[in-house]
Amino acid sequence: MANVSIRKVHKRYDDFHAVKGVSLEIKDKEFLVLVGPSGCGKTTTLRMVAGLESITEGQILIGSTVVNELPPMDRDIAMVFQNYALYPHMSVYDNMAFGLKMRKFDRAEIKSRVEQAADILGIKDHLNRKPRQLSGGQRQRVALGRAIVRNPQVFLFDEPLSNLDAKLRVQMRVEIKKLHQRLATTSIYVTHDQVEAMTLGDRVVVMKDGLIQQVGEPLELYNNPANKYVAGFIGSPAMNFADVTIRAAGNGLIAENSAIRLAVPEPLKARLSPHVGKPATLGIRPEDLRMANGSDPAEQTFEAVVEVAEQLGSEVILDLTAGSSSMVASVEPTVKTKPQEKVRLAVNPAGLRFFDAASEAAI
Repeated sequence: MANVSIRKVHKRYDDFHAVKGVSLEIKDKEFLVLVGPSGCGKTTTLRMVAGLESITEGQILIGSTVVNELPPMDRDIAMVFQNYALYPHMSVYDNMAFGLKMRKFDRAEIKSRVEQAADILGIKDHLNRKPRQLSGGQRQRVALGRAIVRNPQVFLFDEPLSNLDAKLRVQMRVEIKKLHQRLATTSIYVTHDQVEAMTLGDRVVVMKDGLIQQVGEPLELYNNPANKYVAGFIGSPAMNFADVTIRAAGNGLIAENSAIRLAVPEPLKARLSPHVGKPATLGIRPEDLRMANGSDPAEQTFEAVVEVAEQLGSEVILDLTAGSSSMVASVEPTVKTKPQEKVRLAVNPAGLRFFDAASEAAI
């Protein structure tokens, strides 16, 4: 096993700067997830680690070895691709064994490794089948098996679940998590799906426009986003944002606009004091909103108009407008509303987040 060091790595394609000075330390046995929208540089970063893209500037080390100039086959990595990349004319066994045969492993060792990987992945009964005879989930298991038999220092995953349907994605996500717990191999996983990132990663790297926005454990990103972009990207449904002004009110501070007037929680007062009289962005997660009961005088509330109500069984998702702000609230499954109905929402004060209106950095 090995740690991976990415040191001030850049990638340029003519005039396009795809990756801009990315630095990361991936610890031995860690499962690190790179997440972000299309074009953010996450896949390019992964492909540079794999040796499938050249590095314009910087260094990548696997263990203590600088691999900038090493071909992929000499990096002791195994990659799982989005499109499975299986040989259609070969059996499952031969697909999984192919890399070992190219490296001149003896037949008994190949058989042992393939059967062990197939047993781990539950595809032992499919070893004689061709890829066309398998479902999408089974094909992805074969692709995982082909990586496992290599016993590499590092696993690289390039959006491996994006071609699967929603139910199978959840199932395979659990399988990959179990696999990592069993094999404890250093892994770097790329996805655009923040749910995958939150559930799989020991740490998560949020990227945008070739730059790292924040690195941290999933709950750290959720509870303490570094900026508005991370706050909006992590969490499902996404965080609500509203433009407000910070004002003094007695001994406290308030955040207000034409539709919202909320007291700033005590722990945030010191940080927001320099922003009195200035615009800011208020962030509230949908799960920090609920229907007001009206019986608690300390309850902080605001009025909103229901646009759409989605009944999901365990919760109701309300799409609302509050003044000029569009909002989403995740409320109790017993709530019943009608389109254009006015409702009063209560806020969990501990869930309020504030961001600088100009820089979008967390305050």
